[in-house]
Amino acid sequence: MTPSAAMSTPPKNMSLIPGGTFWMGSEDFYPEERPVHQVSVDSFWMDTTAVTVAEFRRFVKATGHVTTAESAPDPADYPDADPALLVPGSLVFHSPPGPVSLDDYTQWWTFTPGADWRHPEGPSSNVGGREKHPVTHVSYFDAQAFAQWAGKELPTEAEWEYAARGGLDRKAYVWGDEDSPGGKPGGNVWQGQFPWENLLEDGYERTAPVGKFRPNGYGLLDMAGNVWEWTADHYTSDHAHSTKNLAPATSCCIPRNPRAELATETAAGESYPLRVIKGGSHLCAPNYCLRYRPAARQSESEESSTCHVGFRCVVRIPQE
Repeated sequence: MTPSAAMSTPPKNMSLIPGGTFWMGSEDFYPEERPVHQVSVDSFWMDTTAVTVAEFRRFVKATGHVTTAESAPDPADYPDADPALLVPGSLVFHSPPGPVSLDDYTQWWTFTPGADWRHPEGPSSNVGGREKHPVTHVSYFDAQAFAQWAGKELPTEAEWEYAARGGLDRKAYVWGDEDSPGGKPGGNVWQGQFPWENLLEDGYERTAPVGKFRPNGYGLLDMAGNVWEWTADHYTSDHAHSTKNLAPATSCCIPRNPRAELATETAAGESYPLRVIKGGSHLCAPNYCLRYRPAARQSESEESSTCHVGFRCVVRIPQE
């Protein structure tokens, strides 16, 4: 099948990302985004929005899938953990009443027994009325299971960043170089002093329904903020290295469809390998986490689940 043939039958609720070459990374913000380097990706389809609660519910109903957050951790994976914490649950954000040290994330993150995709704030909460919000409290394994069921895959970091840029190569944000275009938030991110002062200028305290902000140049929605999104790549501190190409390099030796390899050892203190998450979330704020930018990247342990991480999928177009 040629790329043009695949493009003639667009998958439902997906946007075509035309292949091309771009400058990946940034020299202007966090060290892990360096060095800036050219990368080439082939054309592919990407979910126009993050996977929603309603879509994930259909997957669970069809397969009986039990998420990581709904399963008790294996004590062997956490030999030093408090047994009281080895129960089904997930991380939930709680805003402190006033300023706190930004060096102590325990001031706003709490492991909450009973928190999962159906109960985002804990067992007394539910997702009623949030069917169009991105699903959260999903681990890498949950996202991968959904993608396989849907006949899709998780994007590589290069695919995700290229798609997020929407054709605006080397720009700081999805929408250009200005943080708040026209003085208005370009996505569901934190306004005010994190983690205690949320001015709600974007209208949302937590996640927003998908598609409430303007699309990027490829028609993708919410590529900045709302929820972090899983990628298929293993995390490395220097994303220009420790990669393999999923296709032969271009004639000018620019990496084509690169994907990060698994490090020889899991990071110190981690029971599971780290994966790259992209896009930032509604908890990203300039005073703490200016990561709602295409080049921004963060590590997340594969089994981890939180109230601000979701995902979207891709379908790769076969190349001749």
